[in-house]
Amino acid sequence: MPTQSMSHEAADGTAAGLDAVARLLAGRGVVVLTGAGLSTESGIPDYRGPTGSLRHRLPMTYQEFVAGEEGRRRYWARSHVGWRAIARAEPNAGHRAVEELRRTGRVSAVITQNVDGLHRAAGTLDAVELHGGLERVICLDCRRTSAREDLDRRLVALNHGFRDVATATAVKPDGDVELPDSLVHGFRVAPCEACGGVLKPDVVFFGESVPKPRVQHCYELVDAARALLVLGSSLTVMSGLRFVRHAARAGKPVAIVNQGTTRGDSYAAARVSLPLGAALTALTTVTGT
Repeated sequence: MPTQSMSHEAADGTAAGLDAVARLLAGRGVVVLTGAGLSTESGIPDYRGPTGSLRHRLPMTYQEFVAGEEGRRRYWARSHVGWRAIARAEPNAGHRAVEELRRTGRVSAVITQNVDGLHRAAGTLDAVELHGGLERVICLDCRRTSAREDLDRRLVALNHGFRDVATATAVKPDGDVELPDSLVHGFRVAPCEACGGVLKPDVVFFGESVPKPRVQHCYELVDAARALLVLGSSLTVMSGLRFVRHAARAGKPVAIVNQGTTRGDSYAAARVSLPLGAALTALTTVTGT
């Protein structure tokens, strides 16, 4: 349910839609919701775009991970290889533009569905990581959290030379890669140093629920905002779509910048299909400081 400040006529036109988004940001008080499409220009592929990984294989599910050692060995072996690409990734123009919009007051809060930590690397230290972050691990037994870099050093020691012989396909948004079963079979998994329990990346797997306090915090950010801007998300899963629906029900304007259609398009008063880095950089210029 868009407001009068953004008309449906702007929804499908690239130029008109970008102008509508610029007007929205000029009014300030905008919450941004970002998805994997924002990080593709940093070399991290998305799940559902034209070359998205869900077109080839479903990611690890929570149920598979907790079911037994075999699933966890498979995850950690592949993630061990993919982690370096995630750790080396740097913020792109889109992340920097979002931080500029936040720094100058046009964006009031950032919620991200991404687990790559690139918003924080760009300076948006208070970005709400809806699905957690790959740079942390958590023990499922004692709930202690620790740095992924520390675990990485332990896995290197346990699996000397593993990365040298592991030939992987493209890294997925969750840091997973494809590896031959013959390599995965001999991988050694590190337990929690504090209690010997099961370590899991501190991210929300498919089939796992986002913690309720985190969801409530995001609802409160949307409630306090004047509008919602979605960047680089297909909104296929309810995790992000619920905030679009929530904003629309409250009569707040919703704008979407994403390459390809989204599940939230019917709620959007402005819809732009452009590469995120170029579009967002243009918006920082158009809306001024």
